[in-house]
Amino acid sequence: MIIAVRASQRLDSRGIPTVQVEVETEFGIHRALVPSGASTGKHEAVELRDKVDGVYGGKGVGKAVRNVQEIIGPALVKRGFNPQTQLRDIDRFVRDLDGTPNKANLGANAILGVSMACARAGAASSGIPLYEFLRKEAGIEGPYVMLVPFLNVLNGGVHSGNTMAFQEMMIAAVGATSFEEAMRMGSEVYHRLKQAILDRYGAPATGIGDEGGFAPPVTLPEQALDLLATAVADCGYSEQVKFGIDPASSEFFRGDGSYDLGFKDKSPNILSPADLQQLYNRLLAEYPIVLLEDPFAEDDWHTWAAFNKTCPVELVGDDLLVTNVERVRMADSRKACNSMLLKVNQIGTVTEAIEAASFAFSLGWSVFVSHRSGETTDDFIADLTVGLSTGHLKSGAPCRGERVVKYNRLVDIESELKAAGKTCLYAGAHFRFPSELSV
Repeated sequence: MIIAVRASQRLDSRGIPTVQVEVETEFGIHRALVPSGASTGKHEAVELRDKVDGVYGGKGVGKAVRNVQEIIGPALVKRGFNPQTQLRDIDRFVRDLDGTPNKANLGANAILGVSMACARAGAASSGIPLYEFLRKEAGIEGPYVMLVPFLNVLNGGVHSGNTMAFQEMMIAAVGATSFEEAMRMGSEVYHRLKQAILDRYGAPATGIGDEGGFAPPVTLPEQALDLLATAVADCGYSEQVKFGIDPASSEFFRGDGSYDLGFKDKSPNILSPADLQQLYNRLLAEYPIVLLEDPFAEDDWHTWAAFNKTCPVELVGDDLLVTNVERVRMADSRKACNSMLLKVNQIGTVTEAIEAASFAFSLGWSVFVSHRSGETTDDFIADLTVGLSTGHLKSGAPCRGERVVKYNRLVDIESELKAAGKTCLYAGAHFRFPSELSV
């Protein structure tokens, strides 16, 4: 039973306030920290910010904290919910308490903090790890799957100060034999990439962006991909390591339907949707890219559908879908993509995120779990990814504590499963469809 619910204001990885929630049960105190995005979709659940001039630039979360302490918490305690068996009921009750379709009343940051903390309380009450609790909530069966980490080692877009429009360039060690080995390979490439940048652009170019990836003075995606190819080859991993790209194209979409790849330095580089499709096709032909996320804007349905007809790789909807069942249903009806990015704070509760993943799976899609650019030291999504057997996750570069904490937790989970003698498979080349793995 929930004894008490408390909330407080803490800082995320960008030094911006976020919500921390503590849920107390007879099994202890269970805490959660809520992430926040910079490149956000307009269809996401709404964060509640104070907008008080002179206090954290208007980004304080005092209102959200008070909503937890004064409204959500007392209501949960009064109802006597048991997180061990009633996580879905808890999430539904709080959504009804909010009363809006996008959680704008109480704030998605307030609601998610409660949901995550209650999930941890449920796991503790059950005497099982969080990933096992979430696995049961999702009805996942079969062997445990350790995911392929997609490491964002080059930052652009709104996550860095360089002039590259594309937001993320990722590496993925699909040829590794375990998660731990994948992290070793990824870390080696990351450090070799730093040397490649140093050799080409000098020491000032080795600064990092919001997600720990390097942000060298590159503008064109080919320049970034060439750096990745050099680092991977220098490590001897050209066959084992593939690439992923997240352009986050809603950030450079223009009202007239075109895309401006020069938006960051005010030097227009305008492409039509057809031109942008040609650019992606050229990159897919020239580089070992296995995943493309948000190549078009969140409501550019026609271009998404046209590109998906011939796209040879995983085509992931982020801003397009915002971890929302209704948006996934719309995308399926229009044949717009074949994979859903899962960000728990886009939808605002753990069980809604699980429902969106389950629905995507039912369509034959992939599910790609993601952190946010404004992260915390909470490692919740590591357990969530294993619990849902999604086969792949991105949590930034192997750098900065708020990113590495997720990867370290995953190494711990893999070690724990192996020590317990449980069947634990590394997704590897089957990261899109882990169910294809054979025991």
